[in-house]
Amino acid sequence: MPGAMLGLLGGGQLGRMFVMAAHSMGYRVTVLDPSIDCPAGCIADRFICADYTDRNTLHELGSTCAGITTEFENIPAESLRILAEYCFVSPDARCVSITQDRILEKQFLVANGFSVAPFLVIQNPDELSITQYSDLFPGILKVSRFGYDGKGQIRVNTQAELNTAFADLNNKSCVLERLMPLVCEISVIVARGVDDELRLFPVAENQHDHGILDISIIPARISRDIAQKAQEIAIRVAEKLNYRGVLCVEFFILENDQLLINEIAPRPHNSGHYTIDACITSQFEQQVRTLCGIPLGSTSMHSAAVMVNLLGDLWQKNEPNWKQVLQYSSTKLHLYGKREARPRRKMGHYTVLDTTTETALQQALKIKHSLNPNPSLDN
Repeated sequence: MPGAMLGLLGGGQLGRMFVMAAHSMGYRVTVLDPSIDCPAGCIADRFICADYTDRNTLHELGSTCAGITTEFENIPAESLRILAEYCFVSPDARCVSITQDRILEKQFLVANGFSVAPFLVIQNPDELSITQYSDLFPGILKVSRFGYDGKGQIRVNTQAELNTAFADLNNKSCVLERLMPLVCEISVIVARGVDDELRLFPVAENQHDHGILDISIIPARISRDIAQKAQEIAIRVAEKLNYRGVLCVEFFILENDQLLINEIAPRPHNSGHYTIDACITSQFEQQVRTLCGIPLGSTSMHSAAVMVNLLGDLWQKNEPNWKQVLQYSSTKLHLYGKREARPRRKMGHYTVLDTTTETALQQALKIKHSLNPNPSLDN
């Protein structure tokens, strides 16, 4: 119940928004992160700056918290197993170990009958000479672990390019996926409680720029049948994983309306930030609720929404002119408190609320252009 101390592994912007949601409900939060100036650590009730594998730190965290969650999937699964000896941990070590490794994730999806893009696993340079990959060109080579926001991914069109790309990724285990003819990309966020209670958020339509989410449009401009099918698949994924917490399933929609699962994120997701302003319950409050074993909140939207990411590129010379955002009464600005703005780094986002997705999108693009008048950066 409110008043308890919750633990959070990871201090980035997702963690910061979790802390805010927990505080609004009366909970306290201890954040563990190896970075001294992490966004979530700055507002936590208690901050521990240490490595995720430090045994003494894990003992301290586990023995002082009523429940522990994560803000990203690259937490060592063994650390979650250790913490589970002290208190409830969500997501658990098994789910994280699967979703933090592209190879294990693909194998899990295929084994459970889910559709994915054609792929092959490449684990060492010798396999490049003994296996034919021509059926997967043009393709994208993705490092198996620790790749995100377009990092650790290289497009390849020929065997020679594949050989070079694998070397550029330091010969680490990879997945080679065939590039598919996409109509659009969508994502579904589902929350599953300890009592199997389920709540689905409206489907988001996502546009990317160089592998980084740029714009999310909600509700997605797709048919009701496709949206319902995507939500049903997301529920099945959560159930097959026996997942507890907030989970995001990203999809490709092909020209024949076929749905392919792209990735699974065992946490709140960038494409779900709109829920803070447009839904009765945000994905972060839902994360608190699933962790604490209390009934899940309503996911109904009260407005259509368009969310736009703010990357460090906007800070090239000076702080962006936030009047371009704040002058609109139905637009919400969220900055993450990061001290250093770097190119392609997520520094914040804004969400435009309106009665329709079309009018919200028009306003969002107008603001986007005013912040950076380079038309090539707009979708």
